[in-house]
Amino acid sequence: MPQFDDLTAGDVVAEREVRFSRDSLVRYAGASGDFNPIHYRDDVATSVGLPGVIAHGMLTMGAAVQPVVDWLGDPARVVDYQVRFTRPVVVDPTDGAVVAIVAKVGQLDADAQVARIDLTVTFNGETVLGKAQVRVSLA
Repeated sequence: MPQFDDLTAGDVVAEREVRFSRDSLVRYAGASGDFNPIHYRDDVATSVGLPGVIAHGMLTMGAAVQPVVDWLGDPARVVDYQVRFTRPVVVDPTDGAVVAIVAKVGQLDADAQVARIDLTVTFNGETVLGKAQVRVSLA
């Protein structure tokens, strides 16, 4: 487990790329019960103004926090996690989609031994989760 005293604001604590395929969207739909056709049918997605089939927001959100959980070694150390969805992740039927995640120490609270980890989550060079912040306890 990381130690609070070893952290400095600005430290990158985790980086990862996650690939979504149409198959992963179907599996997520089955696990979550979210069978909205914008997540598997291009015709429906485009009919509502989307550029194509998009990944589930909660799938993207979950994938984004996983590198932090892995760095912590214990998911119970996550005390708060919030994001704003800013752009969809369009999942190509052949190539899928690659989401890049960088987790960086944004703020340290020495009294509480809590670190705020800021996530930069991008797809095709554009941010897809805004104000993505994870508060983690290192006490």
